Amino acid sequence: MFAANQVSTRNRPSDEHRAQVRYGDVNNEAWRLGAHPLGFDPTDLDLTVVLVAHLDAGLFIALDPRAYDPLPLGNSIYFKDAQIAQAQADGWAVWERDTHGGSRKGAVGPGLETIIAFTPDRLFDFLAVERQAQTLQLDSALRFPVAIRAANERPAQKLHELEEAFQLSSTDLLDIVGRNSRLAMAVRGGVAEHHLGVVLDSDTAVLSAREGHQEGPPDYFVRMADGRDVTVECKNASPKLYADGTPKVEVQKTRASQGDPTSRYYPPAAFDVLAACMYGPTGSWTFRFRRSSELDEHPQHKGRIAPLQRITPQWSDTLAEALSSTPA
Repeated sequence: MFAANQVSTRNRPSDEHRAQVRYGDVNNEAWRLGAHPLGFDPTDLDLTVVLVAHLDAGLFIALDPRAYDPLPLGNSIYFKDAQIAQAQADGWAVWERDTHGGSRKGAVGPGLETIIAFTPDRLFDFLAVERQAQTLQLDSALRFPVAIRAANERPAQKLHELEEAFQLSSTDLLDIVGRNSRLAMAVRGGVAEHHLGVVLDSDTAVLSAREGHQEGPPDYFVRMADGRDVTVECKNASPKLYADGTPKVEVQKTRASQGDPTSRYYPPAAFDVLAACMYGPTGSWTFRFRRSSELDEHPQHKGRIAPLQRITPQWSDTLAEALSSTPA
């Protein structure tokens, strides 16, 4: 449990609130070099949550526990008057924030995080959301719509709600889980990958599409009707748009290898084409495609793909259209 407040700070917006997630002595070298993981119940009976108490506003602000394991030495999270006012008026507010990595931020790196603010009387509604998110290992793109729906109805702890949201039967969902080598990968991306397979199988420009069961990308090995072999990686687009209305998609691994922070970011050679599942921003199981060589490069790490990509009109509606574009 951490704390938040609204204190006037030089060179910061006046409508801003701040939560400081700080754990341990940042000046203690032994503490800095040690690992400080969160505790998770391997049987999923007990639930781990990371909460911020905003006493002045009368709210709890819930963070994504996976983003804070290990716990950071120091991390400030900012949010606005409008978000606080919505949570106070409705008892519930959900938003998504861009995260930024740093030497003291533990597992927190560049990417997206879904934030839930709620009044104390909604605590058990929040726990139902968190139970579903942790059990199914939902990433931010899938965690967000679950939290939005919970504003009016507590999530049922049954799969029927998931079946309706994903437009799949329970048998299909179990097949998806069974076909993937890791449960976390299956529940976070398996549904999107399944729908991508349906799209590829129905595409006359595609001769065959085979799922990848190996550790890491690609999600599909595709043979085009013209004989070309192509690898395709699938990612869920965020349900939140940029201020100008442009959709975005997060393209990175869950975490970096120890001692190599760049290993979290994909090189363009990891796959040929990125398929962004548009269910998050549109509610439709459609995809936008882009060559990996045309994705934005990481600003600090040359030869690596930037973790956040804008899904602009230059992206294609089909795999064949993406392949016909001129590589950058």
